[in-house]
Amino acid sequence: MGVSMATARAWVERWERQQERYAVDREERFTVIADVVEHATAGRARPLLLDLGCGPGSLAARLATRFPDAEIVAADMDPLLLELGRTHYADAARFVDTVIGEEGWTDALALERPLDAAVSTTALHYLPESALLRTYRGLASLLRPGGVLVNGDHFPPDAAPCADLTAYVGRRRAQRTGGHPREDWRSWWDAASRDPELADLFGERARRRPAHGATCGDERVTVRRHAELLRRAGFSHVAPVWQFGDSAVLVAVMAAGTP
Repeated sequence: MGVSMATARAWVERWERQQERYAVDREERFTVIADVVEHATAGRARPLLLDLGCGPGSLAARLATRFPDAEIVAADMDPLLLELGRTHYADAARFVDTVIGEEGWTDALALERPLDAAVSTTALHYLPESALLRTYRGLASLLRPGGVLVNGDHFPPDAAPCADLTAYVGRRRAQRTGGHPREDWRSWWDAASRDPELADLFGERARRRPAHGATCGDERVTVRRHAELLRRAGFSHVAPVWQFGDSAVLVAVMAAGTP
């Protein structure tokens, strides 16, 4: 079910453009995530990084450029996006097929040492709270003391009446910075489904969907609730380090001395 380099490059480049619709100041958010990783891994010769919900490898590729000595593992459940990433960003990361949040999801990662950092961007919002808690507990067991989870996503405010306002501010920012390309998420998938070279991967994706459909949704969990779940999972400190509208980068730190 492999794809050619040219096909992978074309679809990844289109993915990058359509994703600009959904992440306010997307490149800045990537940079902030990398800044946190840089701070958390200072002085470490070969940091181990995990990209959760990696898609076709957008964040993993940027981290590989920023940290050329890092070992990066990129995890996702979508066979098509994983194959695009494996082909286009073959040297950036080791891509792993696993369903984040399911029981035993960390086993597939096959990590041989503790993580220095786990990162994610616009991916974990689809998890219901029960799966989020399992995910956070799994990460707490994998991260070294002082290791970090860095999650860039859309988080609604705790006060419900403000949710429309923060989303609106984010949309207006995207409009001012040219973040509204013609192709959106659905259009990208519709177009990709018509590419004969991707037919087998779409078939595999369709076969898996019934099994994992119950895991997916769009829970819109607030920053406060994320922090509560992270602390229950074993993280000692949680704080947003960057925000525009409802787009934020949330950082959780494992306590020094945690087993």
